Amino acid sequence: MTSPSPLPDAVFKAYDIRGTVPDQLNPEFARKLGLALAHSARAQGVGALVVGYDGRLSSPVLAQALQEGIMAGGIDTIDVGMVPTPLVYFAAHTRQTGSGVAITGSHNPPQYNGFKMMMAGKTLHGAGVQALKEIMRTMAEPAGIVPGKRTQLDLVDDYIQRIVSDVKLARPLKIAIDCGNGVGAAVAPQLFKALGCEVAELFCEVDGQFPNHHPDPADPDNLQELIRHVKNSDCDLGLAFDGDADRLGVVTKSGEIIWPDRQLILYAQDVLQRVPGATIIFDVKCSRHVAHAVSKAGGKPLMWQTGHSMIKAKLAETGAPLAGEMSGHTFFNERWYGFDDGLYTGARLLEIVSRNADPSAMLEALPQGISTPELKLEMQEGEPHALIARLQSEGKFPQAQQLITIDGVRAEYSDGFGLARASNTTPVVVLRFEGDSQQALERIQAEFRLALQALAPQAFLPF
Repeated sequence: MTSPSPLPDAVFKAYDIRGTVPDQLNPEFARKLGLALAHSARAQGVGALVVGYDGRLSSPVLAQALQEGIMAGGIDTIDVGMVPTPLVYFAAHTRQTGSGVAITGSHNPPQYNGFKMMMAGKTLHGAGVQALKEIMRTMAEPAGIVPGKRTQLDLVDDYIQRIVSDVKLARPLKIAIDCGNGVGAAVAPQLFKALGCEVAELFCEVDGQFPNHHPDPADPDNLQELIRHVKNSDCDLGLAFDGDADRLGVVTKSGEIIWPDRQLILYAQDVLQRVPGATIIFDVKCSRHVAHAVSKAGGKPLMWQTGHSMIKAKLAETGAPLAGEMSGHTFFNERWYGFDDGLYTGARLLEIVSRNADPSAMLEALPQGISTPELKLEMQEGEPHALIARLQSEGKFPQAQQLITIDGVRAEYSDGFGLARASNTTPVVVLRFEGDSQQALERIQAEFRLALQALAPQAFLPF
């Protein structure tokens, strides 16, 4: 009898499990993970786990093996089939399990897949993911346990009905949506038509090969088809979704991309009208304009660590009505359940802009500085965190008014900011800069360049 293959350490990430198929992730791995999740569920008094999967070619077989492991461990599964990740969260909330697994490679290339997990109302991240690895490594096949049962559930209509019953557009809009052949296509066209929109569909056939473009709206290259369509049609604006539809991209009539931190300003202004004085959470990569706008609207801005799991944990701790990340994860805790959902976020955006005669002009009027995209300093495994730790203790930023070190180093200036933080998913230092003018931007970059070169003279800086 062959011994089981060793676990690939590299797949256990800060926020989830992610790797390539079939060398790292395969049915054997998925079944082991199912057994470990069942073990954890039994310990926490959880009786059932929701399981859903994205449109990747490897997802159905991984979902099947995962559920076999969960059931062998004595826990029931609620199989919601091929759905966007937010529908797995929706099922976990509305079916009162607080627990589930979305099998998804998100925005990664076709050969990738992964597992986003929540247990007893908490997203598994950091130590929780590492604890699962240890259970998988040491656990024997369970004996004497009554196997769980599988229930199949189609939740798409419930999900759409729940949104349509609450989100009301002031007038019908004409929109273009680009699903990038991701699993968002299984829900998005129906949802936005049900809200009363006229919908032009781009790449709304689920295809795990992603034949048209990469399903990642954080990269401007992936928005070019949508921009072209909106410019050359009578659409009011365009919405784009990542591979598992938990993130949203937005483009205006003139082709301007409204990045998620600017979107967050719009959502915050709206939410604070109903929840005055509330805390609004945003990550360290967001524009200074977010905090300014939240304060101006009477809210309390709270900057926090990057990472959807970190933001969700802070949201639960504070009870804030809204949180958002520069990456495009937006969390509505007001009128919704507090999980990141690109489809629902799109509905809320349309609700707000439908009150305006010119939605694009409203979006383009949102404040912004002159900023860089995310710049990546590539390093060897382990080096980014070591460099950032030194930058926090030894880095010199003489012109900065304030240094924020909750996640890397963010230096605040009167006319901009600079950020250097270690990625939790790949061996890179992520850098981002913003200035009120080009001159301010260049001055801040120069100060960061000196600080980084003093500690890593060999590094090839991407700015």
